[in-house]
Amino acid sequence: MKKANIVFVHGLWADGSCWNEVAPALMAEGHEVISVQNPLSSLADDVAAVRRAFAKLDGPIVLVGHSWGGVVITAAGTNPKVKALVYVAALAPDEGETIGELTKDYQTAVFQHLEVVDDYIWVTREGIQKHFASDLTEKESELIYYTQGPAAAGLFVEKMTAPAWKNTPNWYILATNDEAVSPELQRIMSKRIGATVTEIESSHVPMISKPQEVLQVIKAAIDSL
Repeated sequence: MKKANIVFVHGLWADGSCWNEVAPALMAEGHEVISVQNPLSSLADDVAAVRRAFAKLDGPIVLVGHSWGGVVITAAGTNPKVKALVYVAALAPDEGETIGELTKDYQTAVFQHLEVVDDYIWVTREGIQKHFASDLTEKESELIYYTQGPAAAGLFVEKMTAPAWKNTPNWYILATNDEAVSPELQRIMSKRIGATVTEIESSHVPMISKPQEVLQVIKAAIDSL
């Protein structure tokens, strides 16, 4: 049987390099891995980028999304090649929901450190160091700061259509010290989607600060195929 393919989808204020601590181990085991570079301009644009990765791959896909990437995999994961979803401190909207609606009652510290330029939202250096990636070294958080992908403001009002988690087995990594996506909200969403949940004591970026723990969850999804 062909080995599972792994497609990684980053979130807001990130880029595909955020998976660099996890991907090499999967590649070493013979998995084809693609880390999508999302334009973060619209949900449709991000979904299209992910589907381009699907088109390149043969065999089953484990689709992994971080933060806003959870919205993208929820929309893109209805593709029949996708056999498992892994949410990493991610948003998992239901049909008709927006992330603005999901987060309005669960505001976190990072929202106090945003800058809007030409309808795109950036996170300040302090916001990343103290709240987005507080358990990383200064050098690591600086890397996130200068490679961040700014997010179109319109992403916060994009409505989900048909959520893939309703028909696809899914796993959820809950970051208990997250100051970007509320751990309480993560708990609510992961329960609602019926996920197999693993809690990790980390900031919003467990795939960087706790890569081995994240890797084990991805491997569990792979082993389920």
